[in-house]
Amino acid sequence: MEEKLGAQLLTRSTRRLNVTEVGRDYFERAISILTAAEAAEAAVAQQSREPKGLLKLTAGSEFGTLVVDRWIAEYLRQAPKVTVEAEYTNRLVDIIHEGFDVAIRVGALEDSGLSARKLGEVDYGLYASPSYLKGAPALSSVSDLRHHDLIMKTTRGRSSWTLVKGGTTEKVTASPRCSVNSTIAAMNLVLAGIGIAQLPRFVAEPYVAEGRMSCVLRGWAEVPAPVHAVYASTRYMDPKVRSFVDLSLNEFTRSGTKR
Repeated sequence: MEEKLGAQLLTRSTRRLNVTEVGRDYFERAISILTAAEAAEAAVAQQSREPKGLLKLTAGSEFGTLVVDRWIAEYLRQAPKVTVEAEYTNRLVDIIHEGFDVAIRVGALEDSGLSARKLGEVDYGLYASPSYLKGAPALSSVSDLRHHDLIMKTTRGRSSWTLVKGGTTEKVTASPRCSVNSTIAAMNLVLAGIGIAQLPRFVAEPYVAEGRMSCVLRGWAEVPAPVHAVYASTRYMDPKVRSFVDLSLNEFTRSGTKR
């Protein structure tokens, strides 16, 4: 090997062998290459294994009911050897200490040391029913909202919207006609003709297509909310976790959750 490399790797005496500086560098590089090759083989083996066992996942109550339910149904069809245990809750779950494999989270992530994969974004819009708009004041600018009945989601005791269009931002602070802590409740109140609410587009647009809702002040909305799959920071993902995250990404894109 020394002849091939043209370098001395060992110093020799009648009693001992010593590694030269060049030899030590060569050894460390060789070990690095072997480790990378072993890692590549292990990663391929992990991916090729069939998903099986119990997958424990968690998601927010509303996003779970509106979206993740569909992902789970498709996943169970594709992974017959997997069972799923899902907990939908609005508390921040400690997935490591509570034994969850993956969490689906909407909004900005905290720096938790966990691994995360972005699945997409949820877009929003302002919506009202045709029956409400028929007798409502004119609505051509954000400032006109102060003359309207608003349905707002209350966050930490605050009722306000920060609306963005292009590079312009408008803050809407109001005493809403109705405050709720549920997107589904806001949607139902819009359909009942109570006022204007900010809703995820994937929730509202089917009703727009049916003529039961209208998008107002089109283009004005809060910034899109990112959606991530969060899981333990491990070198190799369990096949059941990897396959669910991959399916979630595909379903998010295919179903048009972001519109």
